[in-house]
Amino acid sequence: MNNFSTEIYKALSQGLNIDQIICNELQDQINYLLKTELTAFLDYDKHDVRGYNSGNSRNGFYTRDLETKYGTIKVEVPRNRNGEFNQQTIQPYARRTDDLETAILHLYSKGVTTAEIADLIEKMYGHAYSPATISNITMAVEEHVQAFHSRKLNERYTVVYGDATMINVRRDSVSKEALHILIGITPEGTKEVLDYRLYPQESSENYKEMLEDIKQRGTLEILLFVTDGLSGLANACLDVYPKAKHQACWVHIQRSVSRNVCAKDKKEVLDDLKPVYRAKDEVEAQNHLETFKDKYKSRYPKVIKSLTDNQSLFSFYEFPEAIRSSLYTTNLIEGMNKQLKRNTKRKEQFPNEDSLDRFVCDYMMDYNRRFSTRIHKGFEVVQAEINEMFDK
Repeated sequence: MNNFSTEIYKALSQGLNIDQIICNELQDQINYLLKTELTAFLDYDKHDVRGYNSGNSRNGFYTRDLETKYGTIKVEVPRNRNGEFNQQTIQPYARRTDDLETAILHLYSKGVTTAEIADLIEKMYGHAYSPATISNITMAVEEHVQAFHSRKLNERYTVVYGDATMINVRRDSVSKEALHILIGITPEGTKEVLDYRLYPQESSENYKEMLEDIKQRGTLEILLFVTDGLSGLANACLDVYPKAKHQACWVHIQRSVSRNVCAKDKKEVLDDLKPVYRAKDEVEAQNHLETFKDKYKSRYPKVIKSLTDNQSLFSFYEFPEAIRSSLYTTNLIEGMNKQLKRNTKRKEQFPNEDSLDRFVCDYMMDYNRRFSTRIHKGFEVVQAEINEMFDK
């Protein structure tokens, strides 16, 4: 058993903290590696006669402090007389280990502020980083966020889903604000978050602004939009992409119908509505809708009027049957929003918009990574048909 192992064993048996022992060993080993590096560079050992009068002998060292998860170590970086030696053991100008830097970046991407990180690092590691120092480390995260919002997008998307979820954000006081999200499915069937933005309230104008931006970033053609019944949203989508179709979410339509019928009639009414959006084609769907209207027009005229006025009931029937189940609701994006909401609840509230932006960007980039190679259900068999729809 070597001396290091003996000390570790002794400390553990006595219930002592082993961090300082590991720290000392780490310091010794890093300094040993640095000396070994210089020996390899000079091609002769210390005191070797080959170094005499070579004009390029050892020339002492300079010290640097390096922060590690076990404590601060003194690094002795050796020099040669000609100043040509560049060590590779630790990064030039580094003052901390990658382990700690990675932890800081991870915390920052999760929405933790620089002041909170500085305080946490001091408690965990026993040495202080100022918020300004943390800010310098975390600039890489800000660059990732900016890159996400400005990245080039695909030219074509078969379908784009739009939805918003409410999240607590602190400005002067804590309030719920609307995080607007757009998710697209490519003709090949892969999903990605196109963009997200925070606004005080959900509105069709906000979505229109986002759509104009994704158009500038390269998306020229979209076949179908699927959204809830937000006022003006269908028109906003078609203003930016006039060749697209719009599909109203049938889950939201059902909820609206449910709110406007008596409790004793809800099950019957909703059961009678199901054949409308489960028909084999649009003709059959229209027939079921007429049957529904005839049955309930005198009892629930408001419900019938809302269905009659809605011009986006059956757009999904224009698409191949294999993918229709994904096109008549916003379930795809709402499922993602629910998971995002669960994650944000751990945070309770975000201290500012930038903090939320970092957190959401980290989540969205992970979502895009996970689904970048997965083909959404049904799309693997309809690519030819989808491409024909674009080419019409």
